[in-house]
Amino acid sequence: MTRVVLDAAAAVCLVVTLLPLVPVAHGAVRVFDFARLQVIALSTAVLICAGIASLVSPATATFAAVAMAAGALAIQAGYVLPFTPLWRRQTADCATEPEDGASLSLLVCNVKQGNDDYARVTTLVDERRPDIAIFMETNAAWAEALRPCLSDFEEVVAYPQSNSYGMILASRLPLKERDIQFLLNEEVPSISCVVALPGGEAVRIVALHPEPPLPSRDTMGRDAEILLVGEMARDEELPMIVTGDLNDVAWSRTTRRFMRISRLLDPRQGRGVYNTFDARRWYLRWPLDHIFHSSDFELLDIERMPFVGSDHFPMYCRFALSKAPDNEPPEDATEADLEEASEVVRVEKNRDRPPAGTDWESE
Repeated sequence: MTRVVLDAAAAVCLVVTLLPLVPVAHGAVRVFDFARLQVIALSTAVLICAGIASLVSPATATFAAVAMAAGALAIQAGYVLPFTPLWRRQTADCATEPEDGASLSLLVCNVKQGNDDYARVTTLVDERRPDIAIFMETNAAWAEALRPCLSDFEEVVAYPQSNSYGMILASRLPLKERDIQFLLNEEVPSISCVVALPGGEAVRIVALHPEPPLPSRDTMGRDAEILLVGEMARDEELPMIVTGDLNDVAWSRTTRRFMRISRLLDPRQGRGVYNTFDARRWYLRWPLDHIFHSSDFELLDIERMPFVGSDHFPMYCRFALSKAPDNEPPEDATEADLEEASEVVRVEKNRDRPPAGTDWESE
């Protein structure tokens, strides 16, 4: 019986590991990108149990279970290791505090539309006092609840909605540009603005919240929006930050292609995973909220914030504009990257369908 259980558990680990390698943009496949940490834990448990079983009763030892679990563990580790201190940091630490106002702090928070614990979020904003605060899943009730704590921000760009795609961006710094965009779906907004730093530098910030993956439909809407912003970042001349709940994990096929196309960096690489979802379940977490940046920046601080009643933990980052950054840029995009991104965007632009997940807030 022990042998059967070990074989079955190891087989599950291997199948779940191999499925995301299939180049199919469907939620039934792409959803297995998410649980890599959980598969690592299960594969490790299988190997430990197989070792113990072989010592207790050599007859229960199974080469098949060990081989499958070890294979799954090796593949999964290849995706996750860059997000550990064992890897080289992609974004360099800033050695000295900027003296000319060339720094920028961001607080990014998916509040969860159905969450009514407004005080946790407003208290966090008051305590951290970010230069830029971005809130997702904001409806009219959230917009009203946030109004007092955002009153000392110089500018607020708000598009509250009741379909879980509302968004608010607040800035303590002047905005040279501010634009609410609907990149691929008229029900899914994103915000693009240009922030004027005290030292005179201008920084482009794009906040987005694409559709979540569902096992019952393809992921083209999510993938296309992420890759379209990657194409925009590739052509951007200003220092740039792209942030939000991307409904995709840091190591996925789409996110890695986005980084190659955009040439943006991920400050988590070489530091930690910074799991932000699901904040309510410690055993079911992955990095879903992101803050990518151009190579103009070095890192002053990165933190996952405390629980605020949402299913997401907020993220906080503080960057310094650097004249000579010591960053490790991502790989260059291949022709296949560019062609596939253009094709995904073209297909999604020609479709007219409601976004996924608009009915989740009945939970």
